Amino acid sequence: MEKCKVGVIGATGMVGQRFLTLLENHPYFEVTALVASPRNAGKTYEQALDGRWKMTTPLPEKYKNMTIISSQDIETVKSLVSFVFCAVNMKKDEVKALEEAYAKAEIPVVSNNSAHRWTPDVPMIIPEVNAEHLAVIEAQKKRLGTKRGFIAVKPNCSIQGYVPALTALKDFGIKEMVVTTYQAISGAGKTFNEWPEMIDNIIPFIGGEEEKSEQEPLRIWGKVENGEIVKAEGPVITSQCIRVPVTDGHMAAVFVKFENKPDKDVILERWKSFSGKPQELGLPSAPAQFITYMEEDNRPQTKLDRDIYGGMGVTVGRLREDTIYDYKFVALAHNTLRGAAGGALLSAELLYKLGYFN
Repeated sequence: MEKCKVGVIGATGMVGQRFLTLLENHPYFEVTALVASPRNAGKTYEQALDGRWKMTTPLPEKYKNMTIISSQDIETVKSLVSFVFCAVNMKKDEVKALEEAYAKAEIPVVSNNSAHRWTPDVPMIIPEVNAEHLAVIEAQKKRLGTKRGFIAVKPNCSIQGYVPALTALKDFGIKEMVVTTYQAISGAGKTFNEWPEMIDNIIPFIGGEEEKSEQEPLRIWGKVENGEIVKAEGPVITSQCIRVPVTDGHMAAVFVKFENKPDKDVILERWKSFSGKPQELGLPSAPAQFITYMEEDNRPQTKLDRDIYGGMGVTVGRLREDTIYDYKFVALAHNTLRGAAGGALLSAELLYKLGYFN
């Protein structure tokens, strides 16, 4: 089978590097363009990195001597790819303009960035949860004046663990939620070598994260109406987001109140059986078991459990009744795999299988 050609915009950053490791031997996709800032154009990928390879696995040989293309050179990129992943580190309005320019050039964009998460006709996807939102792409293409160019995005990394767990229980009527997330330093694109202040430390603030944690679930649980996604009116969500001295993996402590309180056994069964389009289609990055419940009192643990199903599964534990809310539990997802590059890759696999790159 001839593979679909893909470019990575922002290839030198941490998420761009993660994309490249995931795409090295991908069954559907072949990387044919490495795209970065104009200052790196013309360099080899290895030269552009200048020793800044952040993955624990070695830099794949196949990318070392590929020539970096400027992110502004859209025509060259277009000649080489069928679609692009975008993981640039730029101001939000610059990212918006760049991604729209690629889409208008008839290059589909699967974005790891937050710039278009609230653009009404751009789908923001957790593939197992709201694949039906992809239907809004047709309205987006009409707005952009394109035949195949569009933008699709993935949501914030901090919500990837608890939104699936709660989606499985939505029909019981979720009224209120309190969520505290304990977020790894890779969520800021950093390692401990680059951020020694995080060693033996906790920082109780991450700019913009609490608003995302409270609002993005409502968009994911919204509906496509008249060519745009209308966010759900509830539940009410309040959150705190805390940076902790962990390399990878975002943990969430969740308290939830229902209109119709389910039995604990029913919740556990719902989590065990919850799956979506990726599992149905057998997509290569899809975890066989999307949500895994861990019975031990001290699990999930970030270090032990973040890599479940190649970092694409969600682990949940400590489900118990609460004195104020109905239930409380903890949930864990790998923030740069399920939460970033892996989640975007799974979205791209879904788009590919459904014919959006044709």
